Amino acid sequence: MTKHDDLWVFGYGSLMWRPGFAYAEVRPALLKGWHRSFCLYSMHYRGTPEQPGLVLGLDRGGSCKGLAFRVPAAEADITIDYLNERELVGYAYRPHWAGITLDDGRKVRAYTFVADRGHRHYAGDLGLERQAAIIMDGAGATGLNRDYLINTVRQLEADGFIDKSLHALLVEVERQTGLIDMGAGI
Repeated sequence: MTKHDDLWVFGYGSLMWRPGFAYAEVRPALLKGWHRSFCLYSMHYRGTPEQPGLVLGLDRGGSCKGLAFRVPAAEADITIDYLNERELVGYAYRPHWAGITLDDGRKVRAYTFVADRGHRHYAGDLGLERQAAIIMDGAGATGLNRDYLINTVRQLEADGFIDKSLHALLVEVERQTGLIDMGAGI
């Protein structure tokens, strides 16, 4: 990317439904080589140090459908600064430039964040039931962890994407919530 090029940002989680920066265009996009996963502990936004939540990261392998935001070149530097401040403080993310394919077939390089497997907040694959239990109990500075899951699934659906693993996780959270509501506990 040069100073004269527009910036593309790839969103796969909360950036899809709350980007927080100005953009000129948004398009569905596909990223290959990485998949969306609840693989990072959240100690602030969706949990606390005493009761961590889980947030999404891009983990190695597979592919991920998300949204690509085009930011005019004049706004690229402040957008990257904003994203770095939002995503890199206290989380196990690494900034990453990745080739993505837009829904119209164009291939562009996009700025995104991938999971840092060496970071102490990297949770890896905890399995469906454990992920759901953590998400049900998580709450942090920006709200309930389950709202993060719900908002992401709803945004994916609104954009015509199906993420079977996130949908299965939402179903499991709803099942466990039903057990609590019936007084059975978890």
